[in-house]
Amino acid sequence: MKDTFGTPQSLLVLGGTSEIGLATARRLIARGTRTVWLAGRPSAALDVAADGLRTLGTPGTDVRTVAFDALDPGAHEEVLGKVFAEGEIDMVLLAFGVLGDQAHDEAEPLAAVRVAQTNYTGAVSAGLVCAGALQAQGHGSLVVLSSVAGERARRADFIYGSSKAGLDVFAQGLGDALHGTGVQVMVVRPGFVRTKMTAGLAPAPLATTPDAVAVAIELGLRRRSETVWVPGALRVVMSALRHVPRPVLRRLPV
Repeated sequence: MKDTFGTPQSLLVLGGTSEIGLATARRLIARGTRTVWLAGRPSAALDVAADGLRTLGTPGTDVRTVAFDALDPGAHEEVLGKVFAEGEIDMVLLAFGVLGDQAHDEAEPLAAVRVAQTNYTGAVSAGLVCAGALQAQGHGSLVVLSSVAGERARRADFIYGSSKAGLDVFAQGLGDALHGTGVQVMVVRPGFVRTKMTAGLAPAPLATTPDAVAVAIELGLRRRSETVWVPGALRVVMSALRHVPRPVLRRLPV
């Protein structure tokens, strides 16, 4: 990756209004990132996000938006191809996703399908398109926001968790496929993150923030990490939880 002490000069955020994505962009701009693309559905929120980043940068900082819809994979190659045609991208942050509503989505299968299509199908499409473009330019990082929810099926969020489990395995396999090409894939597994998406939900133990995830992403890039847990203690917690028998897990408040 062409960078300055681990800082990408250009960044593409897939999910341009994502609080984690924006926190990461702010941190990297402060470190010297000069070109940022925010990809998302056209909206006032996307424009506000871009304007907010512009106020942080130096006069040479270039923040642009591009219309991108995770649920329209047929357009991904054209839309993202135009971004890469404008210049090389050092880092792609795949940050889009929806939490869904477990009780509602169980009763409304099409709602559950939408969660899966956004979090998994859309991510597979966009991830492969960006991976191909990064490989063609010979360098770059693809950072994929997964979740600890994908580590073990839980009654409380198995629809969302299953979509993240699929994404996590996909990203790991993609990283293996790209090994030795100059392209790095880093999987980020946050726990409960306090964002607008989780507002109203009771925070889980070891809850974190978008800024904390951004710090972990930057550190992971510098270390060339393949997997990043946020907070780091979750690695031990989930390692233990993976081995809890299902009858016992059903009775745990997790």
